[in-house]
Amino acid sequence: MVLLSLVATHSNVDLETVARLSVGAPQVPAAVLADDRAVSGAVVLATCNRFEIYAEAPSEDDVEAARSAIVSTISEYSGIPEQSVSASFETHTGQDVAEHLFAVGAGLDSAVIGEREIAGQVRRALIDAQGSGAASGGLVRLFQAASRTAKDVGAQTALGSRGRSIVSVALELAGDISADADWSRKTVVLFGTGAYAGATMAALKDRGCTDISVFSSSGRAEAFVATRGGTAVTATDLPGAMRRADVVIGCSGSDARIDAADLQRIREGVDRPLVVIDLALSHDFDPAVGMLDDVELITLESVRAAAPEEQADALCQAGDLVRDAARTFEEQQATRAMNAAIVALRQHTQAVLDSEMERVRAQHGCTAAAEEVEFALRRMVRQLLHVPTVRARELAAEGRQDEYTAALEALYGIEVAPTAEKATGTSDAALPPAAAPHAGHVHADGAVCPVDHERPARTA
Repeated sequence: MVLLSLVATHSNVDLETVARLSVGAPQVPAAVLADDRAVSGAVVLATCNRFEIYAEAPSEDDVEAARSAIVSTISEYSGIPEQSVSASFETHTGQDVAEHLFAVGAGLDSAVIGEREIAGQVRRALIDAQGSGAASGGLVRLFQAASRTAKDVGAQTALGSRGRSIVSVALELAGDISADADWSRKTVVLFGTGAYAGATMAALKDRGCTDISVFSSSGRAEAFVATRGGTAVTATDLPGAMRRADVVIGCSGSDARIDAADLQRIREGVDRPLVVIDLALSHDFDPAVGMLDDVELITLESVRAAAPEEQADALCQAGDLVRDAARTFEEQQATRAMNAAIVALRQHTQAVLDSEMERVRAQHGCTAAAEEVEFALRRMVRQLLHVPTVRARELAAEGRQDEYTAALEALYGIEVAPTAEKATGTSDAALPPAAAPHAGHVHADGAVCPVDHERPARTA
């Protein structure tokens, strides 16, 4: 199995393109798996400034076909031509897949370095894929390792103590440009009930803001405020709430975008300045609202430009942790890929041993001599398999798995078939012990001849 990822983020494309690519994101994994055999698993990571698809292909030969299938599916949902979709994504394979995702989960690839929310989004992406049956074993291990790496970076570097996030930087900007920086005296209207809306609500309450109205075009505001606080407002109540507001924050990304003319009409006759914070990737507000009198607009681009640079030593330490974790993950993947070869060699050897023991029993029956022979042969087989097993692990770590499997085929005629895996990340076939002993030999008449493989029987 081979992992690959298609990445479109604020680093390589504009956010408007990221938003367009993200249309239909939840449906992409299931659609790809249903339509193409080149993809055996898929997980989508879609946030306010990135759209990434992680996939597993059966082999290296299937990687390009898998990428084409994903690009075609995204084109179908987004309405963007396939050529443009393809050009929008960077493609990672091999260790680069793990290194990128681990950096993302640790907040090293965010608009705000070290942001906290992204680690939770990485976990939710895996949970969603598992819930839909789209997560393969390799992807489960990849995302679980990313979560562990994020925890390590948070615990072992100064990035974890800073607690920066896109929301916190946006609120700091809003406070800086407001005449009154005291959030306890501000009236806020919040659009949306998703993860970012929840993080925004928590950040506002941390700053002492209590007058918060929540609007959701999907009708989930009541449930949202029931657990987080605030006041739910309906579409009828919304214009009045916006007239009273000092700050309006968009986190919904719904199709009902508020344009400049609507906002100007709502705020007509209001002499207080308004700060509009638009954290939605697809924009809750027309960018033209920033041109209105007494209105200041803060966008994701504004946050990225204003995000503080972290100390070089903390970033260097975090980068080392990410690279080490990615290298370890890749070595583990390579080792797992050798399991099928090790199983095949052991099964081949076991079959030869069993065949020889049948001849011995046919000649000597269940005698002490036969038991002595079997004990010696099994001990010899274990010794003979030790070095090939160790070399399999070593070659896997060096990326030379093909040499090992080619040698097995050339020397023994063993053809290694890949081992199927469940979405839980566990192998369907555990490695058997080298030349595992039988409980005893069954004769044609049904009698069982017990064998003590630990200590051969002795006759007086």
